[in-house]
Amino acid sequence: MPTKNFETAQRIVAETCPKRRLQVDSIRLFAGIIQRKSYHRGDTILAEGSVCHAMMYIEKGLVRQYYFKHDKEMTEHIACEQGVVICIDSYFNQRPSLLIVEALEDTVIWEIPHDAIEQLASEVHEISYLYRRFIENSLILSQVKADMLRFESAKDRYMKLMHHSPEIIRRAPLTYIASYLQMTLETLSRVRASIAATE
Repeated sequence: MPTKNFETAQRIVAETCPKRRLQVDSIRLFAGIIQRKSYHRGDTILAEGSVCHAMMYIEKGLVRQYYFKHDKEMTEHIACEQGVVICIDSYFNQRPSLLIVEALEDTVIWEIPHDAIEQLASEVHEISYLYRRFIENSLILSQVKADMLRFESAKDRYMKLMHHSPEIIRRAPLTYIASYLQMTLETLSRVRASIAATE
């Protein structure tokens, strides 16, 4: 097994399970299934209609999930280093995805294959715990975004993103940030101007 795989597996496990130390043998098993992939800026990582066969941990770069609604691109999610990207419906049901995943920068991801992690999780309790943590974190992130869009003002949405994900604010194109926060570019510009005026 390449040393890089084990080191990366250790890092992913530590970030995903901060309150529990996994045994080295479990980490080694996990390291044995992860696969490194590199993409250039603008590359499609997952095309619409393809099946999401893996969770994607971002080692380096910036990634966007989006879909089309009335011929307009709608940004579902933006993630950078240490983020995990999953097209949940396609991943769990192993059916074609409505979401598209693209690299916004030169990007390195580690794929965690669906079939391999499912098999390990059925055999090794610690891998089952790790797998559950991946899913819990993804669901919590989805719930936080849903609540933000339902209950918070445009300014509060932007402030929350700025607080929790400053790298996305700094690196992602404004048009994608606006789409992700479900506001127009004009509204985003007003929000940014309002915040700048109070600093």
